[in-house]
Parts: sequence; structure tokens; C-alpha cells
Amino acid sequence: MLTAEGLDLTAALAWATTTTGPLADTRELSGGWTSTMLRLVPDQGDPAVLRLMTREPWRTHAEGLTTREHDVQRLLEDAPVRAPRSLALDAAGVTCGHPAHLMTLLPGRVDLDRVDDGSLERLADVLATIHDVPATVDVRTYQSWAWQAKYVVPDWATDPGPWRDAFALLRTGPPAYEPCFIHRDFQLRNVLWSGEEVTGVVDWVETSIGPAWLDVAHCCTNIALGHGSAAADRFAEAYARRAGREPQPYFDVMDVVGFLPPPGREGFVTDAGERLRLEERLVAVLERV
Repeated sequence: MLTAEGLDLTAALAWATTTTGPLADTRELSGGWTSTMLRLVPDQGDPAVLRLMTREPWRTHAEGLTTREHDVQRLLEDAPVRAPRSLALDAAGVTCGHPAHLMTLLPGRVDLDRVDDGSLERLADVLATIHDVPATVDVRTYQSWAWQAKYVVPDWATDPGPWRDAFALLRTGPPAYEPCFIHRDFQLRNVLWSGEEVTGVVDWVETSIGPAWLDVAHCCTNIALGHGSAAADRFAEAYARRAGREPQPYFDVMDVVGFLPPPGREGFVTDAGERLRLEERLVAVLERV
């Protein structure tokens, strides 16, 4: 099988079938930024998902990322969080040719427009449940994605002042926080819905121990990019009510700056409207620091 990017996955599929058995259908899934994702349907048994770390810079760190996802999914088997179950791991890509993680397929679909009040309440409840999970496996301390190399006012900024204020704030260091288990990439792209029910949370490669509000902030930034800062605030308010945690706007600023590209790269935010909404989100959260 060749992917849309022209990758030959023959060895990876052969490896997967040692767990799933012969396959009746194989389909490349859309939406993955870090990996090639395949939906595998065996002749007998339940469908599975094969993650192949094929894209840089994630491939360079893929052994640690896929191993972390495998370990976290095993931890979550007995937790009240719906996550895929790990089936097999080739973290170094020795057999597959690419670092690989095979896992169960959860029901449901991604819906990037679930920003009504009821959906945001359910989303907040899921995130609070994640934060209550005791970390009984070795999970790393969180890493900031707002690297100092990103402290450059983007050329598309309408006002350089808020960006400079954000960089100055981040140089002061984070506030005290109570460490907890965090997803670290919690957003609507990684939540599955069926009707009004959340049927699962996926993409556990960045799971960490860190500040709960960083998860909230990351979800808020993603919501703001698509739907504006007011919708993001409604999610943050729903989470604060559900979890009883006070906002920590420093982490909102950290997350917004994390969306800037490092020098020499284009980054994720390329649409003019999204860039404007990202800056609007920064202005809004800076007012709360």
C-alpha cells in the first residue's frame, strides 16, 4: 500500500496483521499532523488504528512519543476515561520501517464545531476527569511549546505590543501550580462524539504531568482559532465550574505563543482569519494576567 504521500507501508501492514489477522480493508485517515494514521478492518474481529510516525520533527522523537502513548493507554484501561487500548508497539520502527503503534478504533467522529454550551460542558467534564487520573506510570513533566526561539513578533501581527508583552511575561517563569495528569494536546481534534455523547479521547503521545490550566488553555486557543475568543472563554468557565480550579492566564499566554512558528518554519496557523483570532485571543488573555 502507498499513502497519499507516496510512502510504502507494506512492511507496516504485514506487522499489524500479526496482531489483527488478515485485513479486509485498509484506509488512510485524514487530519493527522504528526503521523500517518490508518484504519484497519480485519476479516474477523474489531477494526484497529495504526499510527506511523512518518513526519518530522515528530519522527525524530517517535520512539519516546509512541512508547508514552502505549504506556498511557495501558494506564487508562481501568480509568473512567474512554481512550484507545494499545494492541502492539514497534517504537523504533525496526520491523515496520516507521515507528508504529497499533491500537483499538473508538466509535464516533471528530466535530470541530461543537461549541454550543451543552457540548462545552461535556468537554469540560471529560477534561476534569482526565485531570483526576492518578499517574501510576512514569509520565514526563510537561514541556512548554513556547520556546524562546519563537519570541519573534510575527510579520502578520496587526499590533506588535501584545506579542512583546507576552514574551516579557514568559521570561518571568510560570506561577506555582498543583501538578496533575494532563493530556497536553486536549482539543476538539482529539475528541470523538456520537450524538451528544463523547465516545473517546485520542492522541496521547504528549501526555505529561503539569498544570491543569495548560490543558484548558490549549483547548481554548484551538477553539478561539475556529470560533473566536468568546467561545473559548465559555469552555474555560465551564471547566472552572466543573473542576473547581482557578484560571491561570499565564498558561493561556504560553499556549498562544506556542502556536508561533520557530524561525525558518511556516507553522500551523497560516490562514489570515485564524491569525487575527490568535492575536485577539492573546490580547484577551493578557488583560487577565
